[in-house]
Amino acid sequence: MAARSKARKRALDVLFAAEAQRRGLAETLEEELAGDRPVNDYTSVLVTGVAQHAAEIDEIITRFAQGWSLDRMPAVDRNVLRLGVFEVLYADDVPVAVAVSESVKLVRELSTDESPAFVNGLLAHVVRERETLV
Repeated sequence: MAARSKARKRALDVLFAAEAQRRGLAETLEEELAGDRPVNDYTSVLVTGVAQHAAEIDEIITRFAQGWSLDRMPAVDRNVLRLGVFEVLYADDVPVAVAVSESVKLVRELSTDESPAFVNGLLAHVVRERETLV
């Protein structure tokens, strides 16, 4: 698995843990950084970026989710979408197609059978509207 793919998976773990434990992303990331396993710099970039743009990202997801509130989404999907929207809108060094593909790959491995289509569709909508969102 490529280094950035691993970093995305690790960032997802941090987002998921913070949400499940009702703790801040910064605190959860700090614990991860202090742990025994090394943390890729890109994991920190992703978690910090999602934290900095959390309100905007959640508003965008809610706007494009059509019939799904954030609370109704599986937690994995919600957090993968947060990572995906961050990369599509704010990670200039990541091609948009890669951000979408990596997000779909994560939910394919970790979520429901319907999740890849849902995540792909929502992120495709974000990509189409990208210029008006940033």
